[in-house]
Amino acid sequence: MFRMNEFEIFLKKYVCCGTLSEWQKECWERLMVQNKLYPDSGVELTPYIAKHYDRLMNAISLGIYSRFIHKAIADMGIKRDDNILDLGCGTGKNASLMLRYLGDEGRITGVDLSQIMQGQFEKRFASEHRVTFQRQRIDVPFDLGKKFNIVFISFVIHGFPHEVRRVIIENVIRHLKTSGSFIILDFAEFDLAKMPALYRWVFKKIECKYAFDFIERDWKAILSGYGFGSFTEHHYIKKYARLLKGVKEK
Repeated sequence: MFRMNEFEIFLKKYVCCGTLSEWQKECWERLMVQNKLYPDSGVELTPYIAKHYDRLMNAISLGIYSRFIHKAIADMGIKRDDNILDLGCGTGKNASLMLRYLGDEGRITGVDLSQIMQGQFEKRFASEHRVTFQRQRIDVPFDLGKKFNIVFISFVIHGFPHEVRRVIIENVIRHLKTSGSFIILDFAEFDLAKMPALYRWVFKKIECKYAFDFIERDWKAILSGYGFGSFTEHHYIKKYARLLKGVKEK
């Protein structure tokens, strides 16, 4: 089971005390240095990071990231016959966890821009007929020509300017069935000034400027303006991360 104090232990022991290995420090640096469409974003990855993403995230967090994601996927309430659209699907790690809850009739479509991520995703699901991949930007209007029961996005939407987030939400609406669920796994809403000094230092050190804007916004109110309601939520990591589910009501 994921233990809530592990994140704090990791930060105190390895980040603040300077005991990360040189390889782990290099990983953090590589995450922050890249040529991007959105220069201030942290969600556009270099080819190096894209190629080794799962392994890097696990190594840097000492396994905390993997356990947290397992718990969050379990909290999604996936049904056996759900048809899921995974925006910014990456290597397919989240899709592989969601697949465990689907029956033969369930389906997952992963969408990502990265050709490297596409290669890893398709390799992971080479023999799995329930999972497909579509290479596509999610920050521009697009239409896959079909509707889904669930649209899922994990630690992606915070990394865009707010006007671009609105484009992403419009894409979600276009692809989501009425009574379907839009599920966002990302940072929760919180006051950075009230965050413990240790957490605040790390957040400022590794997050992009768009994340600072993201945590200040009322996402239930924003999504309500797009016709979503019946919200449910689960919090993780001292309530700084959240799984937010909204139902498309019209």
